[in-house]
Amino acid sequence: MAAGSTFPGWNWEDPDSLAVLMDDFTGNLARCERIEPIADELPHNREDFLRHGLTGLEFAAFRTRHPQGLGTDLVGLRSAQEQTVPGRLYRIDGESRFTQLDIGDPLPFADASVDWVYAEHLIEHIPLPVSIGWLAEVRRVLRPGGLLRVTTPDLRSYVEGYLEESGGFFARHRRRLRLMKVGPAMPERRAFMMNQIFYHYGHRWIFDEDELRHAFTAAGFQDELIRRRAFQDGARPDVALLDTGFRSDETLYLEVTVPRG
Repeated sequence: MAAGSTFPGWNWEDPDSLAVLMDDFTGNLARCERIEPIADELPHNREDFLRHGLTGLEFAAFRTRHPQGLGTDLVGLRSAQEQTVPGRLYRIDGESRFTQLDIGDPLPFADASVDWVYAEHLIEHIPLPVSIGWLAEVRRVLRPGGLLRVTTPDLRSYVEGYLEESGGFFARHRRRLRLMKVGPAMPERRAFMMNQIFYHYGHRWIFDEDELRHAFTAAGFQDELIRRRAFQDGARPDVALLDTGFRSDETLYLEVTVPRG
């Protein structure tokens, strides 16, 4: 199905060509008005974070909405005058704090340095071994009693959508993308809808609750401390409110805490 003139070059059935368009889309999101260097070095330990008014990390976030959060992404931000580089701390557009880093590398923070970590629709974009390595690093930098909240597309929602005869989850998903003007209308075939969650958007590994629990426990978190949550509901309301509603009907929300003592 070739895309119409409204979306030149967009073909839902060609994930490789869509990957190029999505890279361009991400590049546009990475533009900002003002980049202010705050420090030549990142906060390292708990005292450094608090000195900058920071308590936690939000991954895959150019602009975190948490007033005490440090946003991070592999892709750097750029303005007309400046662009970010790894290893430095920035203020973006006079509001959120940001640093550029690769979660495939060890995190440049000390043990037990932050109170919370949040990642929305990130973990499905990296291979499972990289996910487990990153989660182990998150476990290391969280303080006792600290919270990790991860959200990701839920494979169970897609399987149940495939088994529905008509309407339901797949229809809502297609309608939501049309309202957001994300490409032309999606094909309505159920097999296509299953394939796109695996092969589009740069996805590398799709999770259900059991699979995400496996990743958490393989990284050193305790299974009995893992909790399934709902949209904007969690142990820390300030962190749960970082959830965005755009994809809430397809999203799995899982939290885990680090034991005290």
